[in-house]
Amino acid sequence: MSNQSDAQRDEQNSAWVRQQFQKANQHLAEKGILPDTVAVSESRYLPPLMAVWKMKAQDRKEYWVISGDLPTDHMALSAAKDAREAVRAFSLHWQLKAQQIMDAGGLDKTKVDFANLLVHRAEALYELFEREDLWNKVAV
Repeated sequence: MSNQSDAQRDEQNSAWVRQQFQKANQHLAEKGILPDTVAVSESRYLPPLMAVWKMKAQDRKEYWVISGDLPTDHMALSAAKDAREAVRAFSLHWQLKAQQIMDAGGLDKTKVDFANLLVHRAEALYELFEREDLWNKVAV
């Protein structure tokens, strides 16, 4: 049994969520997208694995952004109807990206390692997508 109190666990989870939100904002900013608002009620968090954010940019375009123990990434909101579908879309996107890296040839260890990371994270994301129990309970 854990020595952590519920309050300590809640505080750790809240700190993790704040950190992931900062990562998501930073990721968009690095891509030239200026974040404006987040739709908290439609975003989902699963500490310490992943957070999926529904975010609106200052130009009014909307995105899904994923962060956590995986590569931070984004896609157009139109790619998925909700956070669960966004998880599946990121999984499929990463599998395709890994295949493109491997097919490109001229691979060094860094590229191979990144492709393998994408495949492993994509498989883990898909497993999370498939878990009904998880999506009925995921904290908002």
